[in-house]
Amino acid sequence: MLGEEGGGGGECPVGDEGRGALSLRLTKEPVIHNSCRASPSCRLGLDVGTGSLRSRFVKKNGQCNVVFDNMEDKSRRYLADIFTTCVDIRWRYLLLIFTATFLLSWLLFGFIFWGVALAHGDFELHEWRPCILHIQGFIGAFLFSIETQTTIGYGFRCVTEECPVAVVTVVVQSIVGCIIDSFMIGTIMAKMVRPKKRAQTLLFSHNAVIALRDGKLCLMWRLGNMRKSHIVEAHVRAQLIKPHVTAEGEYLPLEQTDIDVGYDDGLDRLFLVSPLVVVHEINKSSPLYSLSRTDLQKENFEIVVILEGMVEATAMTTQARSSYLAKEILWGHRFEPVVFEQGDRYHVDYSRFHKTYEVPSTPHCSARDLSQITGRGGQASSSIKHVQKKKKHFILTFINRYEHFATMCCFV
Repeated sequence: MLGEEGGGGGECPVGDEGRGALSLRLTKEPVIHNSCRASPSCRLGLDVGTGSLRSRFVKKNGQCNVVFDNMEDKSRRYLADIFTTCVDIRWRYLLLIFTATFLLSWLLFGFIFWGVALAHGDFELHEWRPCILHIQGFIGAFLFSIETQTTIGYGFRCVTEECPVAVVTVVVQSIVGCIIDSFMIGTIMAKMVRPKKRAQTLLFSHNAVIALRDGKLCLMWRLGNMRKSHIVEAHVRAQLIKPHVTAEGEYLPLEQTDIDVGYDDGLDRLFLVSPLVVVHEINKSSPLYSLSRTDLQKENFEIVVILEGMVEATAMTTQARSSYLAKEILWGHRFEPVVFEQGDRYHVDYSRFHKTYEVPSTPHCSARDLSQITGRGGQASSSIKHVQKKKKHFILTFINRYEHFATMCCFV
């Protein structure tokens, strides 16, 4: 759900006392939670409720704070998908693989050519036709291998018809060289056009806020696009992540609950030209329905927000992520306006992008309590209107009867 932006200034800090913690690090002395002693997660030493801040699952820059350990056949599986592995690794390692691949192929065929020449006796001093002209040792064979695979074509060294093995080797090296060139160029191009860095120019507000909108409590955060090029088919989604213990005592360290941002109504799809405020209405289906301002200061959850869309220039899908811990959600705040109309244009002031202002009239109760209060108020208002309506009807009836009686008296 999207919304317009208000104006004002100021911030309100939110306390973090009494906050639980979730750690994915193995500890020497596991801390066992009373409600999940039988859970394998607790037996492995996953800390629960230690009183410190929970570990962030998704960092503010979008990186997932997860380390994979004890994976079987990791190397074999990564090599089976060598293309994706090469695209995902860092540039320094890819360039190292690029250089090593060509050097090894040149050396391999250089040894083959040197062996063919050696077996044929080309290095002996006598007058006869060699397999490869002008090769006096391994260095010459290595240079011939480079010239063949890169098609430099100096014309000094060349294969003769004396040795069919040398001719076949030249053909094989030419084919192998084309395969290596295709793979390496394709990998580098795929890595260059990846829209991974496009997420660096997609902004999320430092804080999320909770405030009234159209009489309903809403969770809101702001999105922005710093580039003039658009994100095509942009859409947003969010998930609440927190520890959970089931009725059977099973401990779920990272239970994910979907947060509705208007998917059914199509409000999750964005036209992200200027900064927008994404709105989650806290209703009965919301996981925050029973959350009050006091509860927020004690809660132990993380809200992961995800923006997806296609880069306009390449039509490739990009994804930007961020997250908000409970302490990063400001209760009773709204975002300052950033879009202003000046002349015949709209101007965006990004210096206000992260700023909020306090709304003192925001109730401190949960959305559930607010709904009950509003419902009782509506019932009371309806009862008062019903009494007033009956009273008005009684007065009108009395007046009509009085007028009728007065008219009869006049005729008498």
